[in-house]
Amino acid sequence: MALNRDALRLYLITDPLLCADLGIIDTVQQAVSGGASMVQLRDKHASTAERIALARGLLAALNGTGVPLIVNDDLEAAIASGADGAHIGQSDGDPARARAMLGPDRILGLSCETMQTVLAANTMPVDYLGLGPVFATDSKADHEVPIGMTGLAAMAANTHLPTVAIGGLNATHVNQVTAAGADGLAVISAICGQHDPMLAATAFCPSRHGGTV
Repeated sequence: MALNRDALRLYLITDPLLCADLGIIDTVQQAVSGGASMVQLRDKHASTAERIALARGLLAALNGTGVPLIVNDDLEAAIASGADGAHIGQSDGDPARARAMLGPDRILGLSCETMQTVLAANTMPVDYLGLGPVFATDSKADHEVPIGMTGLAAMAANTHLPTVAIGGLNATHVNQVTAAGADGLAVISAICGQHDPMLAATAFCPSRHGGTV
């Protein structure tokens, strides 16, 4: 499927521990009801078979919403489950090889932590870039030095590709991320593990619910 930039507006990344109380599928359904516009299945400790099974469950839950499902770091699971695409990091292999495996119709995202990786990605067969970490985050212990909003703006200005900011972001950062030129925010703990994922997602999208940011 072709990637619409608006799909990156509120990009939910799942965390099995944070979602343990409600479960990943219920968390995702509630978040999408609140405005989440894209979902990434991320579970570093699951097997490929487990990711395939969960991705299929998520696809069934997302059916009819128009919200794309992306699988993190597991091209085999993305393909076998019928997910809309995959997301890879700088150490997860060659994007050209990933594109060849996924084919032309699935979405491929790439994480970029430095200006050099952003510039290199401009000639790669990817559909969007994840830029960050904007701020330090507990969700990834080995992340690079945070780039801040200034770094985010510089990176976003140096690519023609759609971009989503990631790293320590919450609903108070929506205007800053938009001003920096990114198409949206990727979040984990700001929605996963919250008592009411739908309400948590709504906080990012108040214009859809009659408010203002």
